[in-house]
Amino acid sequence: MAGAEKFTRMTPELYAYLVAHGNNGEPVLKELAAETEKLGPISRMQISDEQGTFMGILARAIGAKSCVEVGTFTGYSSICVARALPPDGRLLCCDISDEWPKIARRYWEKAGVADRITLKIGPAIDTLRALPASTSFDFAFIDADKTNYRAYYEEILKRMRPSGLILFDNVLWSGSVIDAANTSEDTKAIRELNDFLADDRRVEVVMLTIADGLTIARKK
Repeated sequence: MAGAEKFTRMTPELYAYLVAHGNNGEPVLKELAAETEKLGPISRMQISDEQGTFMGILARAIGAKSCVEVGTFTGYSSICVARALPPDGRLLCCDISDEWPKIARRYWEKAGVADRITLKIGPAIDTLRALPASTSFDFAFIDADKTNYRAYYEEILKRMRPSGLILFDNVLWSGSVIDAANTSEDTKAIRELNDFLADDRRVEVVMLTIADGLTIARKK
């Protein structure tokens, strides 16, 4: 197949070049990334610079006004999306604990987007199911507990307007999705979701090698 090898293998040097040649690392986001890094290994939960930029571009390109994020952590992705919204746009952020979103709240204020964001603490599936039937989303980002990705997807998809976008993070799971020896619950959940989305005729799907793998599903 002509396209079988049509990709560029990334090196640290090439990745640094890639990041340097996009509108990445805006001052407030750089400050947030630096504070998050001090948390230690858990800081890996933060999305990459170019992923945040890409998400903001997507949200702005489709004219998103109503967005939802499942898994907020310290707030990097929420800032990227909220900044792409018009003044009357709204982003619902769902997280299971207020421990990390406490940091997010400070940076939402610094970024000037706090008035566009509503944070709900508790199981995200309960938050989604409790939304009014009239709720409609234009854009969604799912980056939380992997075993519930499918449940979050179903709740969001039925509230997504036609041509709205749902993004899933970590769909390559550090390469474990193709490692048959890895049978952890998270890995199995990601594999099953990936297989399901590829055949779900309600959406149009592409999987990209951004960061740890990013799937974009457009509702038909």
